[in-house]
Amino acid sequence: MNTGIKGIRLRRATAVAITSGALLATGALTAAPAQAVTTPSIVAKGGFVMNNANAKTLYTKAADTKRSTGSTTKIMTAKVVLAQPNLNLDAKVTIQKAYSDYVVKNNASQAHLIVGDKVTVRQLLYGLMLPSGCDAAYALADKFGSGSTRAARVKSFIGKMNTAAKNLGLKNTHFDSFDGIGNGSNYSTPRDLTQIASSAMKSSTFRTIVKTKSYTAKTVTKTGSTRTMNPWKNTNGLLSSYSGTIGVKTGSGPEAKYCLVFAATRNGKTVIGTVLASSSITQRETDAKKLLNYGFAKVG
Repeated sequence: MNTGIKGIRLRRATAVAITSGALLATGALTAAPAQAVTTPSIVAKGGFVMNNANAKTLYTKAADTKRSTGSTTKIMTAKVVLAQPNLNLDAKVTIQKAYSDYVVKNNASQAHLIVGDKVTVRQLLYGLMLPSGCDAAYALADKFGSGSTRAARVKSFIGKMNTAAKNLGLKNTHFDSFDGIGNGSNYSTPRDLTQIASSAMKSSTFRTIVKTKSYTAKTVTKTGSTRTMNPWKNTNGLLSSYSGTIGVKTGSGPEAKYCLVFAATRNGKTVIGTVLASSSITQRETDAKKLLNYGFAKVG
């Protein structure tokens, strides 16, 4: 007969094994119903999660409350670029001093693009989405907006962002900037941002970019030589800390606080969502992980 701690442990292990066996034998009948999963509590002021396959809502917290979105705005920037007819990802854009001046003036996150360098549209998209480069955002808005002046082109590009939001049927989203450094009316909601991201993820180029942890661009200098840029590191920590993560974009700012639009695939199922106005970089990731775990438990 077993005595002492080891015996108790052994008996417990046997009991667990028998119970697990019973569950396996009867299958779904004894499995806990999906709704029995405990709804998580998050620090972020707003949150939303859906099943990416059918857009079924899995979680909401102030999901339709308008908030400043910070650099999660750049998901729409990329979506508009990738939707351009006859898009040539290898087309080169010359970096203007205005882009560099803009990031310095706003103390904005940047890809550290060098004035005079020729950078491809594809490289600009990596510079936009990984280090969250506002200089890359400006370059793309200038390239893909229409008009005879830079100001007109930027305005036209932001117009395209708002048209794209309308086309998705979004009622609580408005852009007044190409990068999230808004002028008072740049806002969205957790639900709307998740829908923008889900739509953007239909582009294979977008999917490839947002799941990349690090990217090294080789640009062409004024003299025609090749410049190897310092690697751009993706600001989305979930790519390294949550298995199955496939995107999407971080955002932060004095008003926006800490935001994260996230997506992950496990067992062939993709869960996508957003947290807005969390309290720190670490906390937005913790919030997102809780919501992803919950989402996967709900989709089964």
